[in-house]
Order: sequence, then structure tokens, then C-alpha cells
Amino acid sequence: MNNLRNDEKVVFALRELYGKYGYTQYKMNKFEEYDLYAKNKDFLVSGNVITFTDTNGRLLALKPDVTLSIIKNGEDIQNGLQKVYYNENVYRVSGATHAFREIMQVGLECVGAVDTYAVCEVLLLAAASLERISDDSVLDVSHLGVVSNAISALGISESATAEIVKCIGEKNRHGISEICEREAANERATEQILRLVSTYGTLREVLPQLIKLASDYPENTAISELITICRALGDEKKINIDFSVTSNMNYYNGVVFCGFVRGIPTGVLSGGQYDSLMCKLGKKSRAIGFAVYLDLLEDLSYEREEFDVDVILVYGEKDSVGDIKAAADRLISEGKSVSVQRCVPEKLRAREIVRL
Repeated sequence: MNNLRNDEKVVFALRELYGKYGYTQYKMNKFEEYDLYAKNKDFLVSGNVITFTDTNGRLLALKPDVTLSIIKNGEDIQNGLQKVYYNENVYRVSGATHAFREIMQVGLECVGAVDTYAVCEVLLLAAASLERISDDSVLDVSHLGVVSNAISALGISESATAEIVKCIGEKNRHGISEICEREAANERATEQILRLVSTYGTLREVLPQLIKLASDYPENTAISELITICRALGDEKKINIDFSVTSNMNYYNGVVFCGFVRGIPTGVLSGGQYDSLMCKLGKKSRAIGFAVYLDLLEDLSYEREEFDVDVILVYGEKDSVGDIKAAADRLISEGKSVSVQRCVPEKLRAREIVRL
């Protein structure tokens, strides 16, 4: 395991974690019909897709996303749950290099009769996934039902609604106030939106605020659902409530979340309930899941891995193959990783250099 890259270590740790909770591995093809992605580009992390024409003339795409494939090819479960995890390569523009790459992605999907327990289990697994990556991590959770109900109560235009959603994502109270004033929005609903934007903290810190919101705005029934989830999760210190986490409301509904680790400026994990996407693809099941974007961990791996190898073993022209092999075998038997070289490479970082 010491010789694995940081992202490879994370893959093994996450697969073990998901297996313990009864999630089974889901395998799929590298290709899908391009039409699947063309119709759902807004759902993709990157709208750029690599396409090619099959021998029968069909336009295919190298898979840029896993969730869409699972929904398309999976069963439409009405009772019970299908719990799967995946460890697949996807092909899209990397957030790290801004160029097309083959990226290893890990995640899980829970499809079927998704209830409050299933939602809580996925949230806990998302938080645990972040802990497998870094001790310094946090999962920010929102509820689109709470947000969308509050926005609907404003009574504003569609274009203004898009502006409000953007301001919520930026926690821009001033911008929200200006838009609501311009649109002559309902004052009570405006106050509700402003209170939601100001609501942030751990489950224990936020729960009293949510209870007060539910009392003041009983028509926003989604708040009660979020309160139930918060109570079920208990005192999880690395899960925060943050209504600025917004996702595409054409695809997502209910709980949405994003995970962060120190040292990486953007979210390394994202997910949520996507019943709306299921409906769009002709499915009646409910669903929740998340993905871990391993390409974003590359910078983290350089920070955490000080050396590429334990020992550089340098030999000369007069050293016999047998002596070189014996020296390498001895070091390896001591549990060290060894790179045998004629000279010391410039960019190879080692704990020690041993000359034969």
C-alpha cells in the first residue's frame, strides 16, 4: 500500500467502507450513446464529451459520468433498495489540468424506496469518505425543498429566480434584498430567504434555528423533513448545514451536499437526491448518491507524500548483476521500496541513497 498513489489508496479505503454497509460493486461499459449525455449536459461535471461513430453508425461517447449510466441501465425498483458503489474510469475535462483525461472516480448510488434512513446513511457515508481522504474535512448539507419553497413564496419572475439562486450560492444577502425589492417580492418570504442564507453551522448549532424557522414558516414543510434528518444524524461535528449549497433544480431535489478537504480549493465530493432526474429518464424510483472526484486529490498527494521511494540503490559498471540483485532483495526484505539506478535521477525523491 505504501507504493500506491494517494488517489489509489483512497479507492481501496472507500471500497472497503462501502462494502461494510452492504453496497455491491457495479460494473459498466466504457461507452454510452451520446444522446444520453446530450439531453442531460447540465447534470454533467463537464459538458465536454468525447464522441466517436460506431461501426453501425451510432454516435457513441466515452463515459463522462457514471450516475446517468446506472439510471439508464438499472432496474426501476419500487420496493426495497438497490445499493451499489462504483470504481470506474470516466473521460472528461479534469478540474486539475483543464484538459481531457481518463479519471478514476468512486461513488455510490442508493436507488428505490429511499426514505429518511437511507438519506442519513448516504450522508454519513459521504462524511466518512471525506475522513478517509483527510482528517481535516467537512460536509456541507442543504435541502433544495427548503430553498425552492422559500423562493416560490417570493412570487417573482423566472429570470429573477435564477438571480436569487445565484445570490444564495454566493451568500449575497445584499443582492437578494435588491432583487426582492426590484421585483416587489413578498416581504415575509424575503425575510425567510435572508434567514436561510444566514443559517450555517454544525447540526447541533443549526437545529434550534431550523425549529424556529419551521414555527415561523409552517407552510415550508421541507424544513420539518430537514429537522428530522438533523436529529437522526445526531452530533456529527463534521457535517454542517449550509443553504448556499445549490444544485441544478431540474435534476436534484431534497438533500444536496458538497464535501471539502483542507488543501484543495474546490469540493472533492458532491451529491444529493435526484428524483427529478429519475423522472426525466422515465423511472419511478427515488435515488440519492454521490461521487468522489479523485483527479482533484493530486495536489493533496504531493503535499502529503514527501518521498517517491525509500531507497535509491546506485550501482557501478564493475558491479555484477548478482550483487545488485542481492542488495536490492535485502532492502526490499526490510520492507523498503527500492529504485535501482545507474545514477541518481534528478526528480526522484528518496529517503536515502545507497551506493553499492
